[in-house]
Amino acid sequence: MRPFRVLLADDHAMFRQGVRRLLEEIPGVEVVGEAGDGLELLKLLQRVTPHLVVLDLSMPRLRGVEALYELKSACPAAKVLVLTMHKEREYLYHALKAGVAGFLVKEDAVEELEAAVQALRQGKKYFSPRIAPEMQEMLADEYQGRGGGVEEVLSLREKQVLKLIAEGRSSKEIAELLFISQRTVHNHRANILRKLRLKRITDLVRYAVEKGLTG
Repeated sequence: MRPFRVLLADDHAMFRQGVRRLLEEIPGVEVVGEAGDGLELLKLLQRVTPHLVVLDLSMPRLRGVEALYELKSACPAAKVLVLTMHKEREYLYHALKAGVAGFLVKEDAVEELEAAVQALRQGKKYFSPRIAPEMQEMLADEYQGRGGGVEEVLSLREKQVLKLIAEGRSSKEIAELLFISQRTVHNHRANILRKLRLKRITDLVRYAVEKGLTG
């Protein structure tokens, strides 16, 4: 049987090593790469084609939430298992909206990781029992027509640019990190200011901090 190729993305090296050991103990699973942030993950996907990406949602440079959409575009056949410390409804909503196949809370990784991977390997989905209340609330909201998410104002690329601006990156650095021109960076910055009705870069940084886009 062909090995089930897994790519692991998490910014905490020690946790990542522990998860890798758990994955390598699962029969038939081969870990084909590791990434410490979202941009590193996207670069790695240019060289390897995994069956499954185990992804954290809180990573530097390009957060896992934003990386989800880029990942599905770069490698549409790969399944995604979110492995995160976050149980909040907003994270679950964005993960489901992006089409993940599984959602697992980090504190349950030792007990549930193998079951989650095997389920996804068999074409099934897997969601940690710990998030069952949040999923029930979301389903109830959808049934009642209230919707389950936060209004999206900025595009994915604009969010990436905003996060990098908030980190103090120059236009040149942002262009290099996102593989776009500096003129495109300037255009994105202008659009972000217009959409958010802000006037100065300092206002953008404050907005990013308040929205938790710098973590």
